[in-house]
Amino acid sequence: PAFHHSVFADSQQARVVVNIGGIANITVLPAQNTQDTSRVTGLDTGPGNALMDAWIAMHLKRDLDEDGRWAAAGTVNEPLLSLMLADPYLGRPGPKSTGREYFNLDWLRAQIASLASPPRPIDVQTTLCEFSAITIAEAIEDHGPGDEQLLLCGGGVRNAELCRRLALHMAPRQIARTDEYGVDSDWVEAVAFAWLAMRTLHGRSGNVPSVTGATAAVPLGGIYRN
Repeated sequence: PAFHHSVFADSQQARVVVNIGGIANITVLPAQNTQDTSRVTGLDTGPGNALMDAWIAMHLKRDLDEDGRWAAAGTVNEPLLSLMLADPYLGRPGPKSTGREYFNLDWLRAQIASLASPPRPIDVQTTLCEFSAITIAEAIEDHGPGDEQLLLCGGGVRNAELCRRLALHMAPRQIARTDEYGVDSDWVEAVAFAWLAMRTLHGRSGNVPSVTGATAAVPLGGIYRN
């Protein structure tokens, strides 16, 4: 979030950076003095690609659902979607984070086992895609100012079906890739870690207390020389 603020914050326009990796996370950047991070918020919204990748690997032996084509060919299973949306993590207030240690195949199998009958595998993939889109959209609705522009980055920007569903849930907000704002959407996280290293080398803070719940802004990590 500190890097997102440094690069993407704008004094006239509220923005939300949506990083869709295995887990999706958002950084909310209100329109404000771009030197002020006190109102910046952020959190992990839930699964991005992790469950879809794991599910297609199990059933089709593929690493990922290219362009979301398998998800686009199925139908949302509403009972399964309702069960997943009832997960307690989604209702917790921020700051919060999650990962594959929580949202994984065991978690998904438990949801499916609660249904009266198991859905077709293709429909599970479609439902997972919708689940990711809805949880991202609801987090933005809950934490964003309401008139923000969305800047997408991470591997999920290559999933056309996920991006289509997210755009439907977020209409009429504008959606763009971070590429249009100076940082390739595939490289935002890598550049962020280089930026954090630079901050630490210069003794400058790399965290945003309003995002993490930390008590102060501090340099992150350590420097060890031989």
